[in-house]
Parts: sequence; C-alpha cells; structure tokens
Amino acid sequence: MPNAAAATFNVLNFGAKADGRTDSAKAFTGAWAQACASTQPASIVVPPGRFLVGSITFSGQCANKAISFEIQGTLVAPSDYNILGKNGNWIVFEHVDGVSIRGGLLDGQGTALWNCKNSGKGSCPSGATTLLFSNSNNIFISGLSSLNSQLFHIVINVCQNVMVQGVSVTAAGNSPNTDGIHVQGSSHVTILSSKIRTGDDCISIGPGTTNLWIENIACGPGHGISIGSLGKELKEAGVQNVTVKTVTFTGTQNGVRIKSWGRPSTGFVRDVIFQDAIMVNAQNPILIDQNYCPDNEGCPGQASGVKISDVTYKNINGTSATEVAVNFGCSPKNPCSGIKLENVKLTYKNQVAQASCVHAAGTTLGSVQPENCL
Repeated sequence: MPNAAAATFNVLNFGAKADGRTDSAKAFTGAWAQACASTQPASIVVPPGRFLVGSITFSGQCANKAISFEIQGTLVAPSDYNILGKNGNWIVFEHVDGVSIRGGLLDGQGTALWNCKNSGKGSCPSGATTLLFSNSNNIFISGLSSLNSQLFHIVINVCQNVMVQGVSVTAAGNSPNTDGIHVQGSSHVTILSSKIRTGDDCISIGPGTTNLWIENIACGPGHGISIGSLGKELKEAGVQNVTVKTVTFTGTQNGVRIKSWGRPSTGFVRDVIFQDAIMVNAQNPILIDQNYCPDNEGCPGQASGVKISDVTYKNINGTSATEVAVNFGCSPKNPCSGIKLENVKLTYKNQVAQASCVHAAGTTLGSVQPENCL
C-alpha cells in the first residue's frame, strides 16, 4: 500500500510553471486526475508563485472523498478577457464530494473587462465567474482570497454541506456584477468570518436556497447582503431558513435586502433572521423591494408573486445614508406578513431616520427607531 506521502501531488511535477505566463491548466488537471483516482485522501499542492491558468474544470466522481487543494501561490486568469469572458466560468468543480480549498489567491484580472462594460461600448463579453462549485457535496473553503473577478467571485450552485470561512473578496466598488459569494439551489451552506469588498452584492442568495447561515462578515463597498433577485421565473423554488448574523455594512448601497421581480411567480421567502448588524453610512439599511424590474421591461404593472413571511430584524443599529432607513415595498397581491422588528436604531444625519411600509404587516419588540410603520 502506498504511504500517505504518495497521495500528495505537486502541480510542479505535472509541468506547471510559476512564471505567471505559461498556461498551467493541463498540469492542474493532471494532478487532479491522479488525486481523483487515489483510493486514499489526496492533497494537491500549489507552491508559491504565480500560475497562469485558463478555463479549467475539475470533475468527479472520484475514488476518495477527501481531496484537498493546498494553495500557497496565486492562480492568475488570462489578461485578455475574451479568453474567459465568453466561457462564463474560470475555475469549476462539478459533481465532487469532499473537496477542500485551503489558502491561495485567485486573481481574475477583471479590471479591463469592467472598464469595457463601464465605458458603454456594448461589445464586451459577459465575463467569467472566478470559482464555481456545482452539484457537489461536503465542500470546505478556508483562507482563500479572490481578487478582481470578471463576474461573480464565488458561486455555490446546487450543493449540500458547504463551509466557507476566512475568505477575502476584493474588487472595485464600481466593478459591475462582481457578487462576492452567490448561493443558489443549495442547502446547509455556512459562510463565516469573511471580508467582502466588491461592486455588487457582498453575498447574494438565489432561488432554492435553504438552511443558510452567514456570520461575522464585513461588507463594503458593495450592494449589501441580498436575498434575490427572486421571482424572475414563473415556477421557482423558494428560500427558507436563512440566518444573517454579526455583519458590518460600510458605505454599501444596501444593508439587508430582499428583492423580487414585479411579476407572477411561485417563489417565496420565509423564516429569515437578520441579527446584530451595524450600518456605517449604508444606503437602504433595511429593504424589501418587490417591484424590481430593470429598464421596466417584462413586468409592466404586474405584482410580484413571491410570498415573503416571517422575517425578523433584531439588534440592527447605526447610520443610514438615505433618509428612509427601513423600507418595506411589498407586493400588492402578496403582502409581506410576519415581519418583526426588535431593537432597531438607525439614524440619518444625526436625526432619527424614516420608515416606509407598503403592503407589509408585522410586529415590533423593544425600542424601534425609525418609528415603526407596520
């Protein structure tokens, strides 16, 4: 039987070059093939240095359920955004079980693509997500940094039992569609102790997400932590059992947000807790927007079918950059119910902020400022 050392695969031994110029994708897939074939736990080592890697997919099913990527260096995306930009994804794990990523920096080199998009030229590719886990179970991501993704930084799609901790996400505040961590169609996902600075949602929560725990997050710049947008499709899985706890929002466009399209849908949001949040000059600290309709196309005059119920906001304090700090804009056909505000204190320019409640019903506990409108 091979000893434990035999199950360590260094990408240098498969031809990877730490020069930042030679595409080492084949070396990474070569190391993966051997780690995946190993009947004992396997470790893929990426030593210090910059490794250029084009689009790459790591697929199961593997002979073991414990493959660890130990990344001491940096993975660099191609500088020409057209290489990845039409692909949609840069680094993909699909149908894997028991994969962990420890450490490392993923440099998406997205700045040029953002500039193209922000210039309004219109001929830019949509871009690539930096790291995608799809249809996978028992995933552990720790100490990973994602820099300047073209599109989303990290996506968890149709996965079960995922732990993300100590992650650092960095992109410019004006970088378009660079969500930090996006979760959809997944259950039992935990995101802990991470710092996210980006141009879109720090964390976005898509349809079919259940049993999600988010705790100890620094968010900003960015668009806040968002459930949604939901209800784009007529038949859509709901979101339930979500806890967002101990988050600081600094200069964000939103704080805690639930967003749905203003059109018919079978979607829902229920059993959500936003707790122990600090707002530092955040716009829209508490927001439900069920009238989302970009460019007013595809939903004229229609009401959202997404049913929002049993959402608690507890111990949310700080400063709002908008006069209306609590804004519940719910669906006229499916009003929000079971909204609970407990010990909320938000100020605007050293004055008590304002609240707006449309088609929303619920209760308050303790001290709630702005004056409750439920």
